[in-house]
Formats: sequence, C-alpha cells, structure tokens
Amino acid sequence: MTYIHPTQAAEFWEARYQGDDRIWSGRPNPLLVREVSDLEPGTALDLGCGEGADAVWLASRGWRVTGVDISSTALERAARHAAEAGVGDRVQWERHELGVTFPEGSFGLVSAQFLQSPVPLDQDQVLGRAAAAVAPGGTLLIVLHGGWPSWQEEPPFDVEFPTSAGLLVALALPDGSWTLETQDTARTPSVSPEGVQGYRDDHVWRLRRTGQ
Repeated sequence: MTYIHPTQAAEFWEARYQGDDRIWSGRPNPLLVREVSDLEPGTALDLGCGEGADAVWLASRGWRVTGVDISSTALERAARHAAEAGVGDRVQWERHELGVTFPEGSFGLVSAQFLQSPVPLDQDQVLGRAAAAVAPGGTLLIVLHGGWPSWQEEPPFDVEFPTSAGLLVALALPDGSWTLETQDTARTPSVSPEGVQGYRDDHVWRLRRTGQ
C-alpha cells in the first residue's frame, strides 16, 4: 500500500465529511450500547468519534466524554449534535490524527469503534495506546469489522481484517492485568449504497483492566 503523509490522511477524511451533509446515521453503534449499558458512568474516551453519535449517547447516560477525530468538520457536527441533545457540557472534543498524536489522561472507558481506514493507520499502535489510557478498573472496548459486507462483490482496496484471537495477540496485554469479559463475533445488518440488504461480521472485545 502506498504510504500517505499524515496531512494527506487528514485531507482524505476532511474531504469525506465535506462531501455530504451527514455520513453516519446519528445513532450510537449497537455493539457499544450492548457492551456499555451495564457499566457505571465515569470518564470515557471515544476514539474516531466521527459525527459524535456514540459520544452523545454516552454523555446522555451520565458519562463525561472526550471525543476524538481527525476531521474538523466531523467534530463541528459532533459538537452541534451534543448541543442539540442537551449534553454539550459533558463532552470535550479534540482533533487528533491517531498514530501521530493521542489525547492525554486516563479514562474509565476507552471505546474504539471500527478504527479501520482506507488510508494508512498503525492500528496496533493506536489500540496499544488506547489500552494504556484505560484507568485501573476501567474498560477497553474494541469493535472491528471482520470482513467485507456480504454484498461486496469486489474488495475496493487491499486490507487485512483482524481475527478474533489475532487482535489479542497483537495487543500483547500484560498477563494478570486484564480480564477478558467479551470476545465474540456479531452478525450485523448492512445495506449497500444501492440498497442491497446484507450483513457484516464484526468482532467485539471488552476487557477490564484489573492491574496497574
């Protein structure tokens, strides 16, 4: 894959968001809702927050959220969404190009939903930093696509999808410091741009940090 300078990655995502009034549905990711609804609210870090649906949902549940994205346009939309939902005072927005810069601090929940990109992203490094940002007793939630949608006849670009076991090997979390609470694959509905109904298999990992 051709290397893209960090500024080009930012340009790609900025162009993606500026190309439409809205990219995503405005609803929180169902697997986030499934995994987080039983957690006691605290501080949360939403990596790759896009237009803010997950961060707004978390804030509405009582979390104090830091939402991070590479696109200024996405963050502006996210801030409007939070204000309209009445939770603007519970969310802080930060622009970061993950893999180059990363938010400071530790959090009771770090959520990484679909941090997969058609432009280069050092996913292992970013998820490693995500794990390091989880406070003792906190939760790391990672959700990643496990393959192309069922309706995708030709892959649009080369990508290596993670396996459920392979990601844990790549993370190399210290023995005795983490408890694996969820590791499964969920089949979720997926619709093509042309309206073809199908599905996509998504991997889910929820881990609790039990040590320092």
